[in-house]
Amino acid sequence: MKILSQNTAFGGMQGVFSHESEATKGGMTFAVFVPPQAITERRPVLWYLSGLTCTHANVMEKGEYRRMAAELGLIIVCPDTSPRGNDVPDELTNWKMGKGAGMYLNATETPWSDNYQMYSYVTEELPALVAEHFRVDMDRQGIFGHSMGGHGAMTIALKNPDRFKSCSAFAPIVNPLTADWTQDTFEKYLGPDRAKWREYDACALVEDGARFPEFLIDQGKADSFLETGLKPWLFEEAIKGTDIGLTLRIHERYDHSYYFISTFMDDHLKWHAERLG
Repeated sequence: MKILSQNTAFGGMQGVFSHESEATKGGMTFAVFVPPQAITERRPVLWYLSGLTCTHANVMEKGEYRRMAAELGLIIVCPDTSPRGNDVPDELTNWKMGKGAGMYLNATETPWSDNYQMYSYVTEELPALVAEHFRVDMDRQGIFGHSMGGHGAMTIALKNPDRFKSCSAFAPIVNPLTADWTQDTFEKYLGPDRAKWREYDACALVEDGARFPEFLIDQGKADSFLETGLKPWLFEEAIKGTDIGLTLRIHERYDHSYYFISTFMDDHLKWHAERLG
């Protein structure tokens, strides 16, 4: 692991690091905020997954999480959204595919399958690296994210309920099987058999029996992607008749941007802190 930068913030440390990944077969960069409490004791860790076209830097620079994370004693880890490098397959004119659009799944189709193993990277390789180098309490993990990252957070939580104690999302893609901006991407990554897509779709996972205690979802009503790509009411419908709890908050005038995310970031951090102890 290489240190790319370290800066003091709110008594803690905001760092950016890189390493060679076996899962994605190349260099990966990620950010970690370490609160002051983690200087002497193990602290809960909260994984933040970013959205389409983003890197680790978007939330680090615009998410405004450090003050509250320092107060609550939360370690925040922000992975990249996809593999990187000159040899990694990409579609330069398609922002929904390739670099910046890893979808937090393990691709099975060529040429994507060699590098696009973001599910394994986020759930296995990166946690092992973070546990080795930081004072994290791996028995107290939460996960959240935005848009594509909200999709990733919810599906990962549903598939790993024994690992994560909390999950929330900002404007998540809850049903990629029907969203207009994910169907073409899923087919390229996973092939035409839609049955294989279901393990990376929050609504489908619930329909197929996956469970998680509760979710917090914040959604802007002025979000231009709301009606065709996000549709949080589909998840609300999917959990009916289950014991899954959902707090779904729809906010007038808010869009899909980090102005929206930063406005409600403190609420999410407090929500996770209550459940992580």
